[in-house]
Amino acid sequence: MKVHIENWQGVAAWHWDVPDEEVCGICRANFDNTCPGCKYPGDGCPLLVGTCSHSFHEHCLVKWVMLETSRGLCPMCRQPFVEGERTRVLRQGRDLDLLDSDE
Repeated sequence: MKVHIENWQGVAAWHWDVPDEEVCGICRANFDNTCPGCKYPGDGCPLLVGTCSHSFHEHCLVKWVMLETSRGLCPMCRQPFVEGERTRVLRQGRDLDLLDSDE
């Protein structure tokens, strides 16, 4: 028996390399979803992880830091927020290069 495939459509899944139960400390949305200001998840709505190990959507943290009362502190632990390592994206179980908007 021979099979002839006339049409094939590939599907892929991705998720951020963070624990499933972890959410943005500012908007409280799951990281696989977007921040309130974005329509689509992924590279357009990246994550930032501080050296204090707290994670946030980049857009949420930028809005937070712009507030006069934030004083550049982490919203969770109130230590000065210093960006740590960029978060990896896992696609089909394989690590891709670190996401970096400067590249």
